[in-house]
Amino acid sequence: MARIAVAMSGGVDSSTAAALLQEEGHEVVGLTLQLWDHSELNLAAGKGRCCSPDDIADARAVSAHLDIPHYVFDHSDGFMSSIVEPFVRAYSEGRTPSPCIRCNRLVKFDLLGKMARGLDAEMLATGHYARLALDDERPQLSKAKDPDKDQSYFLFDVPIQQLSNVCFPLGNLSKGEVRRAAARFGLSVAQKSESYELCFIPDGNKDSFLEERIGTSLQQRQGSILSVGGEVLGSHGGLHRFTIGQRRGLGITSNEPLYVIDMDADSRAVTVGPSMCLESRGLIATDCNWISVPPPEETVRVAARIRHRHEEAPATLSPIGSGRVELRFDAVERAVAPGQGVAFYDGDLLLGGGWIEKSLVED
Repeated sequence: MARIAVAMSGGVDSSTAAALLQEEGHEVVGLTLQLWDHSELNLAAGKGRCCSPDDIADARAVSAHLDIPHYVFDHSDGFMSSIVEPFVRAYSEGRTPSPCIRCNRLVKFDLLGKMARGLDAEMLATGHYARLALDDERPQLSKAKDPDKDQSYFLFDVPIQQLSNVCFPLGNLSKGEVRRAAARFGLSVAQKSESYELCFIPDGNKDSFLEERIGTSLQQRQGSILSVGGEVLGSHGGLHRFTIGQRRGLGITSNEPLYVIDMDADSRAVTVGPSMCLESRGLIATDCNWISVPPPEETVRVAARIRHRHEEAPATLSPIGSGRVELRFDAVERAVAPGQGVAFYDGDLLLGGGWIEKSLVED
């Protein structure tokens, strides 16, 4: 049996992963990262959020119950520079970021992997719902058995080197099975509610969080809301308040439903239009990372997921050099948002993914 370090967030998933591995006979060590300085927050508002003081306490309590070593490492400064600051910058530039994907690459699998090795652990385990098979060539990363909990989309940016000594104990389980297992092990977090907000925005108020950190006056953030014909329809308080495809909260009135279809960082203009203006024939993705297959050298067929829980779209992928690809959908897709991730699948197998650079609207 192996010595395995488990990334323990204090939730039911990672706690159950640790208990299952211990039951199999492995020597388990718990690792928890403190990623955010909660002293500046209302801790009551942070209760139940990922990485809060309560979560760290829960991870410690579960480790004590399982009688395994538990280590807490402060990575709040690095998390600020590598995850939070790029998140703020992206919104201020009119892009829609995916911080959880970046966190998986730069923090959870990179940093925790190094810490696991430093503790002489042979593997790092997490509570992700995904399936991973390790072979002599490339890891084969697939969707979880439970489609409602599948988290493979959030893993497309993890380099294969970081996956070489990783396991996902929950990949073949449903959420209900995980909770029943947690109850069987007597874990105090068996019925703990899930966290859906970003761990560094505990009250869920994204706009307030961003405005505090963008650090400019309302006048400096303001811009015009334009029609597709260039007519000024109103003004707004900052690009960070909008995402491509947004309909509500535009601050203007219209006889027809209008959606955000474009944002310009230089002029701070937000362009709105009817639903048909959101239709895209394809996209350009950059910084592509390939997991289950080598980088393609010629055109391949894929099923593309342009955001979490988005229904995968059949598409043709063509490499265009420098880690970039052009994706052409078989049918039009709506609300392709620059800054978001796009994952490429072949059935359940996650081939890889990249970052949406721009939408292609021409035929």
